[in-house]
Amino acid sequence: CLMQLCSPVAEKTGKVLGEFCRCYKEQYGVALFNSVRYEIEGNGGPQAQLLHRKVPLEDHVIYSGNLFQYIEENKKWRNRFCVVPHNYGLILYENKLAYERELPPRVLINSAGYKILTSVDQYLELVNSSLPGVTPKSGHSPILKCPTDFPLILWHPYARHYYFCVMTGKEQEKWRAVFQDCVRHCNNGISEDSKVEAPAFTDAVRMYRQSKEQYGTWDMLCGNETQVLSNLVMEELLPELRTTISPRLKGKAQERQRTWIQISDTVYRMVYEQTKAQYDAVMAKCEQERPQMESTIRTDMDQIITSKEHLASKIRAFVLPKAEVCVRNHVQPYISSILEALMTPTSQGFAEVREVFFKEVTDMNMNIVNEGGLEKLAEYMEKLSHLAFHPVKMQSCYEKMDQLKLEGLQQRFDVSSTSVFKQRAQIHMRQQMDDAVHTFETLLHQDLGKQPGKDDLCKSIQRILERVLKKYDYDSSTVRKKFFREALLQITIPFLLKKLAPTCKGELARFQELIFEDFASFILVENTYEEVVLQSVMKDIMQAVKEAAVQRKHNLYRDSMVMHNSDPNLHLLGEGIPIDWGEEYSRQPEAEPAADKRRRAKQVVSVIQDDEGVLPYELQPSSPEPREPDPGAPPSSPDGVEEIREVLAKESLGDGVEAKERLTNGASVQHAAPASPKPRASAPSEARVPHATPPSPAPGAETPSPSVGLACHQPSDKETGKEVVPPGGKCSPPQPMGTMESGEGVQTEF
Repeated sequence: CLMQLCSPVAEKTGKVLGEFCRCYKEQYGVALFNSVRYEIEGNGGPQAQLLHRKVPLEDHVIYSGNLFQYIEENKKWRNRFCVVPHNYGLILYENKLAYERELPPRVLINSAGYKILTSVDQYLELVNSSLPGVTPKSGHSPILKCPTDFPLILWHPYARHYYFCVMTGKEQEKWRAVFQDCVRHCNNGISEDSKVEAPAFTDAVRMYRQSKEQYGTWDMLCGNETQVLSNLVMEELLPELRTTISPRLKGKAQERQRTWIQISDTVYRMVYEQTKAQYDAVMAKCEQERPQMESTIRTDMDQIITSKEHLASKIRAFVLPKAEVCVRNHVQPYISSILEALMTPTSQGFAEVREVFFKEVTDMNMNIVNEGGLEKLAEYMEKLSHLAFHPVKMQSCYEKMDQLKLEGLQQRFDVSSTSVFKQRAQIHMRQQMDDAVHTFETLLHQDLGKQPGKDDLCKSIQRILERVLKKYDYDSSTVRKKFFREALLQITIPFLLKKLAPTCKGELARFQELIFEDFASFILVENTYEEVVLQSVMKDIMQAVKEAAVQRKHNLYRDSMVMHNSDPNLHLLGEGIPIDWGEEYSRQPEAEPAADKRRRAKQVVSVIQDDEGVLPYELQPSSPEPREPDPGAPPSSPDGVEEIREVLAKESLGDGVEAKERLTNGASVQHAAPASPKPRASAPSEARVPHATPPSPAPGAETPSPSVGLACHQPSDKETGKEVVPPGGKCSPPQPMGTMESGEGVQTEF
């Protein structure tokens, strides 16, 4: 069945990509012209007051810990050690020992496009809707059973699904926050640093979808360019595939659903591989032509601008009267409602960012008063410096955006989902938090050069905190106003284009003759038409945001209020060498070797300290798998649902296991394991024998996390979806249904 699909899938993918690549080449020239023009003319906005950190998470791990994963191939649950590195990939190892020994991971997951579900019912609802007409009868076993009440499911409309579970609600909340941060980061996969390729790509996607009469926001514009294009192909391919495949699926409803998910994943991989090759080829061709195009732009800039303005005046005379009527009747009455719906949760989220930052610095200051010394300051600053990337502490800020609802406006303006705006606002929150923290630590580090005493140090911290908060208020106001304007345009412009299409779009071809042939690569009638439509509504949008600022709604500054730079040398300080608080201010008995320091990776989020004691991970060895056992590996986890439930029941009956045989995060002590080579760097302190550990911290307190050895395998931001063969292994034929659990290969996901 899959072999028969290869040819139609390749043909459909090639057709979609052919049309897209034509759009991309057109948009590339326009984006290059806009970039060069901006470079020459300037026209920047207000100067940011806070400093921006270039490499925030270098050599850091976001989080690592144990959780159970359901393996579809053998229908068993396995304990896995999951590591989330600085690039937010999810890396799953056989166990913690495999990670410390730098053995190849089991799975690498790029979570772009995934949704995090914490309920099996939510998952079953999505699965049932993905294959209409195939729903298990009531009383029959569902497609998935979870052995605990705390599942974590990664669902994707096209790619493979991942099933995890943990033992407590506290663990579930922490892992959910971590997973959501991964999705948020990976969804934002198109680099904004690219001033030509990124706008050319996003405009090409928009133009392609509009050519198919799809004008609204698109939820699957997430991930890197290849992932977005794969989603674009699958959006058209999947309905055809479902019509062809669905009648041919055999077995019970659960089996048909499972087979459909596997087929969809296999087709998605095929599409991804073909898309990557074709997109890379068109990118290379555009890059090759760029020097000549840029030379023409710089030489003929004035003539190109004059030609474009002449074209815009003709289109404006034709379109603007119709557009203004449409704006007046269908858009203007709703702008204030949309703005209010956006402002309330967004401003609450930014206010929460301010509150969290204030609380963390104030708590640090009080602790320094009580405990004293620069050593304690270094310890606290090491944690504070990565506050923006702490998923759990930032969760209270991100949650404010869950209140965003456009109600009837969403249907009126064809907004499929508010998730696009939620994630964008959350990314702004994280960036503003990191800017505030980085500015604070830069100013504090400068002040420490005066060698203040304890009292003077606390006063300095308070004074610097107040300065940074003023800068934060100004920058957050600027960022929010820009976000509101962009969101309003993103909602209203597609609506206007759709409304005007019947009367305007067919007439645009006659304006093509107004463009000189030499400039046809840099001026497009379609883009100029959209700019005219944008101008028709921009005045109303700017006025609405301005009025909100004048009324001091949600702590927005007026546009006329310009905060002059009170720290003229601050931006020069921010360009210096990154501050290493631990190295500069902690007294260590001996210097760390340079090689070990390079391998060291600190963890942003501490390991879970459960209030009720130990979590029963890997409590007893299970029957061996049908493969050669690793003599150095620890006992494996319980296999099936019933075995895990039995273990949980035994655990809840009493203290059958002695305290000194338990670990702080639930892994069993390896008494019988043979001596293993010492890892190059230590892992997070989650495996300590109780009699050797210091007293436990108060519930909810952060525990200082020691170094974490960097694994040899980390997913890149652009995964290929191929199975990685370990050193010495043989290449096996492709397995369309996924990598078997007993295989020695590494499954690399999107």
